[in-house]
Amino acid sequence: MFTKILNIAFYLTVTLFLLDRLPNFDIKNQTLKTLIYWGILIETPLVLIWNAYIQKTKLKKLIWAIFPIITLISIFIINPMIILFSSGAWQTQTILYKNTHLNFKQIEFQMQDIGALGYKKRTVEVIYLTPFFTISSSIPENIEQKLEWIKVDEEINEVEFKGG
Repeated sequence: MFTKILNIAFYLTVTLFLLDRLPNFDIKNQTLKTLIYWGILIETPLVLIWNAYIQKTKLKKLIWAIFPIITLISIFIINPMIILFSSGAWQTQTILYKNTHLNFKQIEFQMQDIGALGYKKRTVEVIYLTPFFTISSSIPENIEQKLEWIKVDEEINEVEFKGG
């Protein structure tokens, strides 16, 4: 039973890690993103060792070890320090525009803490899938002229940032 739970947690962690590495998919929640990035580094050798010792036959050991070995090799190719330094989530600083038809779609100015190197900045169109996951894309051209976007007032924006 513990083996199944450990393997399910590992596969879920790897899936969320790979999704976050996609260019437009973002994990919005910093705690969840940190848990996933640290989890990939800790769970991979743990699952590899656990599956190697718990399986009875050599064939099962090999089958259950293939995916953790591939993941471990990928971690070393990417570099564990790069993985840890890229675990910062994009934080919304200012909501610039809201969509008139879809409440979960807006244009935001975001910043990402990259440790001692400072901050990355970007302005993107964001679609909220859940409070934890978003899809971001480049800003459409001539946004002021499009009817679907409403510019957000400064006063309202500050209240939303403090509350969210």
